[in-house]
Amino acid sequence: MVLTTETRRPTVPCRSTPRRTPSAPPPLAPGALPGLGHAPALLRDPLGFLGSLSRHGGVVRIRLGPRTVCVVTDAGLVHTLLVALAHDCPRGAVQDTLKTAFGDGLLMSEGQAHRDRRRIVQPAFGPERTGEYLAVMHQVAEERAGSWRSGQVLDVAKEMNHLALEIVTRTLFDARLSEDATLAFHRALPDMVKGQIVQSLYPHPALARLPLPVNRRFDAAVRVLNQVVDQAVNGGARSGGSPEGGCPFGGTAAGGRPSGEPDRTLPALLRAAVDPATGRPLTEADVRSEAVTMFGAGTETVSTTLTWLIDELLRHPRVEARVLAELDEHLPAGTVPTPEALARLTYTRSVTQEVVRLHAPNAFLMRTASVPVDLGQYRIPAGTELLYSLTALHRDPLLHPEPLRFHPGRWHEGGAAAVAGRQAFLPFGAGKHKCIGEAFAWAELTVAAAAILRRWRPTAVAGSRAREVVWTTVQAQDLRVRLAPRTADPRTDTPRTNGPRTDSTPRTDSAHRTDTPRTDSAPRTDSAPDRPAARPQRREAGPATALPRPAPPTHPAARPPATTGLRRPGELRASTARHADWVLGHGLLTPAGLPRYQAYALPELIGHAYPRARGAELDLLVDVLGWFTILDDRFDGPPGRRPDRARALVDPLLAVLAGTAPAAAPDDDRLLHAWRELWLRQNDGRSPAWRARSAVEWRACLDTFLAESAHRSRGTFPGLPETMRLRRHASCLYPFMNILERVHGADAPARLHAEPELHRLRAHTADAATLINDLYSLEREERQPAAAFNTVLTLQRVRGCTRRQAVLSVRARVARLREESEALRRRLLRRHPAGHWYLDGTRELVDGVYAWTSTSRRYLSDGRRG
Repeated sequence: MVLTTETRRPTVPCRSTPRRTPSAPPPLAPGALPGLGHAPALLRDPLGFLGSLSRHGGVVRIRLGPRTVCVVTDAGLVHTLLVALAHDCPRGAVQDTLKTAFGDGLLMSEGQAHRDRRRIVQPAFGPERTGEYLAVMHQVAEERAGSWRSGQVLDVAKEMNHLALEIVTRTLFDARLSEDATLAFHRALPDMVKGQIVQSLYPHPALARLPLPVNRRFDAAVRVLNQVVDQAVNGGARSGGSPEGGCPFGGTAAGGRPSGEPDRTLPALLRAAVDPATGRPLTEADVRSEAVTMFGAGTETVSTTLTWLIDELLRHPRVEARVLAELDEHLPAGTVPTPEALARLTYTRSVTQEVVRLHAPNAFLMRTASVPVDLGQYRIPAGTELLYSLTALHRDPLLHPEPLRFHPGRWHEGGAAAVAGRQAFLPFGAGKHKCIGEAFAWAELTVAAAAILRRWRPTAVAGSRAREVVWTTVQAQDLRVRLAPRTADPRTDTPRTNGPRTDSTPRTDSAHRTDTPRTDSAPRTDSAPDRPAARPQRREAGPATALPRPAPPTHPAARPPATTGLRRPGELRASTARHADWVLGHGLLTPAGLPRYQAYALPELIGHAYPRARGAELDLLVDVLGWFTILDDRFDGPPGRRPDRARALVDPLLAVLAGTAPAAAPDDDRLLHAWRELWLRQNDGRSPAWRARSAVEWRACLDTFLAESAHRSRGTFPGLPETMRLRRHASCLYPFMNILERVHGADAPARLHAEPELHRLRAHTADAATLINDLYSLEREERQPAAAFNTVLTLQRVRGCTRRQAVLSVRARVARLREESEALRRRLLRRHPAGHWYLDGTRELVDGVYAWTSTSRRYLSDGRRG
């Protein structure tokens, strides 16, 4: 959705005199000082000086030391410069400074290179991604606003910077930055911006290489920004820092994407692209350049606008009241925004447009005439630098009467600003270089403002107001507000929204409580204890005491159920007995080995995770889990260290999925024969779509054994993202999610399966269960002679964490995955109520793993089993 005015409006006539053949140079602005020109006036009051030039003509020359710059002050001529003359007037010295630092990305490139790169990046901002982005923006904004406290004094600019940076990181990169990386980014950005301005004004580029303080700070800032961007691009800083701040967990994307779903992040899009000029894939330098562009362009301008928005609403409470009323009507509390809902927020749109008009983020931008060009009545020689100020343009009294007055009404139908048309309002530029993220930015402003204003009523701290600080952007600094909960509507004296918490616990679920329909089949968990009550006895040693427990869920819907399930205990005991006969009958275990295996209590995991499974379906689930556990234990021996033995064990199993004969004699006939039977039992009566999906996901699961064996044989360790990918599929959770449909007796709705958010939910389910398993299996796997692929151990290896830091980081990730999963379920349930049983089943799977791993004897080390 683009929130700018319609293009059918009449264009703005040029301010200059009647047209004639261009010949004369633009007039020189008065007040130039010998040797310095207009530089002192520009530096003393940039916006005032640039705004004063329009009285001298549509194009005015100024002198900055030895340089002459033409300032374009007329809206129509600025539009001509950006559209008709875009090819002849490429970007200028300010952008060249960034090009030297960050490479030839979308922001800095020109000509065919720019067109090619724009085509590559465009899909990341296509309309089909809007709904997905809105959901993430909403979640991030709710989380940030929910972390504040009643009575807290907020540095608004700093908080909006953090919020905007996190939105960009989570939406475009599917990643999370650690708190340290976030702070480093914001500390470095001002030095980068100041250095960019100063270096662009140097009379000779060689001065940028001198060891001047401003140059050193600029170079240091560039290094920091590159490091932070590299972390986001490569997954090195994903997920927030650990509770102790020592070990950020970064193994999975924030969205939790399964391998079956294409990676649609910006880095993945760039890495999959081919450079049309060379026919080769883009380089990592290209990927970094585009990432820097999105971090810089998508953070500072949006955060500055949000700060000005809060400042203006503090001064205009009636405007704030109208915005809140419109949000209540068209975007009720807890509702995930949609493009259609945002389109109905017409008054809010007017308010944000007026904030952008009055406080245009870009103070000035530059172009350079590569050939002689005509602007109005003036001939501009080749090599001339052209400067224009969006702030001055948007405050032009000819275009916007009472330009310094905050007046959203000017954007209503028939208002002066609406009539002026697109040439008078250019916050995102125009022409081929128009900001590719315009719709993204407008949506971000609205979603973030809605999350903040619904929760909090900010009041300005005495003596604190937003102050304009001008570099390349018009920043808002020094605004500090004290927060009070916005709990009641003064018109009715009733709660207006679910008010924020005022204690020390961040609120994570208030925005989603009131609009979620409950289903009869959904287990009640509102009063469930934080710990499962299935097996209350406590071990005297092991993970229950040696490790911190997984983080307690932060909202009731994420708590594990209080009972073992809905079936009678006798039914589970009968299935356990049948399973013992099955494993013995297939020769998978000997009678001597059966007691130790039964101590794992695997059927109880099924009892927790599938409370509605009965009869043959219950037996199938128990048999599949038992078979997979026995296969997994085989890899504690030679197959886990020898790829040839792993291949001999796994290839015949894969052949069953493909419906072909094994290429070689199976390494273990008993495992293979049992697997053939299980595969037939799983597929019996299932649809072709279900069979195909199940085959793909079993194949991904079995392939992980080969990958892990290869790493062990080489003595190598995968990085954190690869570890998480392997662990996600090695857990076998995807096939078990498919069996949910068999238990129910029907496939989940096809439209539900097509939802990208369901893919994310399935990935979150697999990841949460896997990480819980890793926490409880840690002590056992630490004692194994072969390196275990445990996420806690991987964090210690690749991040240099202590054991405690790694455990706490994984715990935090589990809690976050469960919170995000609940939000995904709510949204999917609203769109697909017929699939409620499947959505509930994914929650029950994680709850079942949580309940079972905390009580099973499988994860005790050998010396503690007695």
